[in-house]
Amino acid sequence: MKHVSKLRQHGLFDARVPRFTSYPPANWFSETVDAGSVHRWQSTAPKDAEISLYVHIPFCRRLCWFCACRTQGTRNEAPLAPYVERVLTEARAMRNGFSNGVQTKRLHLGGGTPTILPAPVLDHLLTRLHDIWDLSALEEFSVEVDPTDVGPKRLAMLKQHGLSRASLGIQDFDPQVQKAIGREQSRDLTASVVDQLRALDVDALNFDLLYGLPYQTEQTLATTLDAALEMEPGRIALFGYAHVPWMSKRQSLIPSEALPAPEKRLALFDLARRTLLGRGYVQIGIDHFARPDDALAQAFFDKRLTRSFQGYTDDTAPYLVGLGASAISTYPQGFAQNIPVTGKYAAQVEAGQPAMWRGYVLTDLDHLRADLVEQLMCYHSATLSEAQLSEESMLASILHIVERFGDAVTWDGRTLTIARWAHPLVRMIAGTLTSDQNEQTDKRTYSAAI
Repeated sequence: MKHVSKLRQHGLFDARVPRFTSYPPANWFSETVDAGSVHRWQSTAPKDAEISLYVHIPFCRRLCWFCACRTQGTRNEAPLAPYVERVLTEARAMRNGFSNGVQTKRLHLGGGTPTILPAPVLDHLLTRLHDIWDLSALEEFSVEVDPTDVGPKRLAMLKQHGLSRASLGIQDFDPQVQKAIGREQSRDLTASVVDQLRALDVDALNFDLLYGLPYQTEQTLATTLDAALEMEPGRIALFGYAHVPWMSKRQSLIPSEALPAPEKRLALFDLARRTLLGRGYVQIGIDHFARPDDALAQAFFDKRLTRSFQGYTDDTAPYLVGLGASAISTYPQGFAQNIPVTGKYAAQVEAGQPAMWRGYVLTDLDHLRADLVEQLMCYHSATLSEAQLSEESMLASILHIVERFGDAVTWDGRTLTIARWAHPLVRMIAGTLTSDQNEQTDKRTYSAAI
């Protein structure tokens, strides 16, 4: 923490920047990209293109106040089966678009709360997805699991369909913090679900934790980390809580006066980082940690790491097909996002129309910038290709970074490297690469830089 003053001078504690889970960020998407564009991207895919499937289940039994994801609460199961049918209808239409065939490599169920689906509905969803997309050669089947809304039957059903990785939302184990964010979840309950998963031979476990929460202190976070590490997850995603009540109204229930100040947020992250490194985890990019034998760490070591809407990943499939309300699909040519409102999504699908809402077409310059942003976000360093070096605007952006951030970076004419103490600045530096577009964007959608 000895470099706090230098980080302050560079504006870390005041900046709001994109998370860069994609380039460009989703708030650049527009409705000028239509379903016809997506159909062309699918129909021109090479023979047996490798794809990953993402299915968004937006429903939650309870709406956690900290969450800014596209979700909706439901007190009963009435909307679940009909929603799954709409997803399957969309899945058939999307599969038909890939006229040259596909190889489905990965499947991820996210949300929301995928484990809110009853076991028979889960069985129906996965059986029909297999019929449509042929899931027989999956390299990984992962699911986001809410320990407070899952049981042995649902876990057994998921395992029957090949569940290989589970991601458990924890956030924080401190009772006062949990009450303040509307998510009460005991350590014992979480441990019980972990034991159930391991009894099913699902040993690849990810934990999601948050720093920057109300009433969170270094002591409470240390206690949460100790409890989480006792369960020996292979990966931990340590996200910074983004307080954006103007975007997610439920966050207005969180006492803003109890949120830690920016410099305190940095101290919390630094405590967690040092704890995890001391326990043998490898830091992956800005907010992920993995055991050295985990596939994510191996991808990091081998320089195969990528970053997508699902965070850091070792998934290299060029096509990510998103199904369900608000789901985002990724193609080599651009991005396409579905209608976010569940009712409108269902009505569109039932009418036989594409569920797409907006998107973005990538230019040649976008591809060059995206590669540079991804390198920085994954490795805090980026080596420019000949094409990038020959792009005048990109080289000008690099020189601007060197001028603006001074001792925080080094540039040898080909490789831009961020100093170790300046790693927290990486999102600001990546944002500088795209400052021309950022000026035209509503920055209220961006989050604190730390």
